[in-house]
Amino acid sequence: MGCQSDLTHFSVIKVPNADAWSRDGINPGFGMNGVNQMNKDVSGQNLQVFIDKMKGENLPPIVIDTFAWYYRQLVSGETGLVSDEEIRPLEPVEVPVADQLSDYADAGRKARERAAVIVLNGGLGTSMGLAGPKSLLKIKNGRSFLEVILARCDRKNIRPVFMNSFSTHPATRDAISKIALEQTPAYFLQHKFPKILRDDFTPATLAGRGDLEWNPPGHGDIYTALHTSGMLQRLLEEGIRYAFISNADNLGATLDDTLLGYFSQHEFPFMMEVAERTPADLKGGHLARLLDGRLMLREIAQCPADEIAAFQDIRRYRFFNTNSLWINLAFLKGIIEDQGMVRLPMIVNPKSLDPRDPDSPGVYQIETAMGAAVSLFEGAVAVKVPDSRFFPVKKCSDLLAARSDCFLLSPGLAFTQNPKRRLGRIKITLDPAYYQQIDMFDERFSQGVPSLVDCESVSIKGDVFFEAGVVIRGRAAIVNPLDQKAVVKKGTVIQGDFVL
Repeated sequence: MGCQSDLTHFSVIKVPNADAWSRDGINPGFGMNGVNQMNKDVSGQNLQVFIDKMKGENLPPIVIDTFAWYYRQLVSGETGLVSDEEIRPLEPVEVPVADQLSDYADAGRKARERAAVIVLNGGLGTSMGLAGPKSLLKIKNGRSFLEVILARCDRKNIRPVFMNSFSTHPATRDAISKIALEQTPAYFLQHKFPKILRDDFTPATLAGRGDLEWNPPGHGDIYTALHTSGMLQRLLEEGIRYAFISNADNLGATLDDTLLGYFSQHEFPFMMEVAERTPADLKGGHLARLLDGRLMLREIAQCPADEIAAFQDIRRYRFFNTNSLWINLAFLKGIIEDQGMVRLPMIVNPKSLDPRDPDSPGVYQIETAMGAAVSLFEGAVAVKVPDSRFFPVKKCSDLLAARSDCFLLSPGLAFTQNPKRRLGRIKITLDPAYYQQIDMFDERFSQGVPSLVDCESVSIKGDVFFEAGVVIRGRAAIVNPLDQKAVVKKGTVIQGDFVL
């Protein structure tokens, strides 16, 4: 699995005083010169319509100001590059290894009373065909992401805090209300930005579906949302100083006592968990250091064309962001008070107005990523974590691996690789015609997923159903060439090519 989280198909516009971009530089569908010419006289008029629309939804002034700031960048077509001359790679000696910090575990246990877990819970899992929060998906041993996260917090007596989107909030609260808990969860809402029509940069509208006229502004909104919701001040008043932030769909990410101890003892303002880049991460962004000493994330869209080879040299730029962060809340409050808003690089996400209708009008969604804030915190650090702390479930192929015996959920609720597995991260390719949507996936594995603990890679092509007790080993390719259902019988052992 590569290092990418949610940004693979995003484009990025460089904004002034920002130090990070998104993934792979796909052009969002317009020429920058064309944008400049089209919008010299239009941007102000259009922007006022957006402002009025946001005021009508009672969005806080800081959110409206933030959107306006990004909108001006979008229509101006500003762009920029960061060359190798402006940054330097991080040397391994600059990145402590989590496995070598065990002396901080006791300090971490003592710091739990001043810590909270903030869960990014804004995703609907539309790429897997889900219509509700992805966190409600059953992931392991009959438990959902949400159930595992809450149980972990109860075990460590840690306050769980959920940043929900307007799409996930009702269903998440309803699900939590049915679970007996020791720790009462807290919630705050991610804001929303209006979608922008690609044709003329005006607000998108859809009769009868006003909800589809808005998009969550990415997990970079967490800093503003913590502030405007009052949650930041509330946590500080409760004595909470340290926040561990991770995605709901990454069960590898937990509040680790060793990392909490290291973070709290050194009073770092910001700490990013990173992992080593692999050949699968050539297009993914990397961590680097600006010449003034600050850390930054540089994405391939920021890289000059004649430096792509250096960018993709994983021996030179060795570390990527796992999207698990540690934030000192007092430092965050200071930044917001000093700057008025947290200005992150803008990500432009080209979409259809109705995600389920590719023929609906094309729109831009303005979003940001929380990891880009690393350059805003003077004294921010990175720590190298093991692969076991990074296993986000973004596709049904990830779900197959997670539900299989490649991974275990221990009685202590640790999600770890099965010690019986002697191979690296499994590679799974599923036919999108039959496995891309969760209902199709569940139907074909209704009797249980195969054993994959001794499997290096598996691809499934065609309409294949699996009975119980199937074992797949080594490198396997399962093919059904017919236009009808085929069944792998109970107890079948597959290795190599298997044609039904």
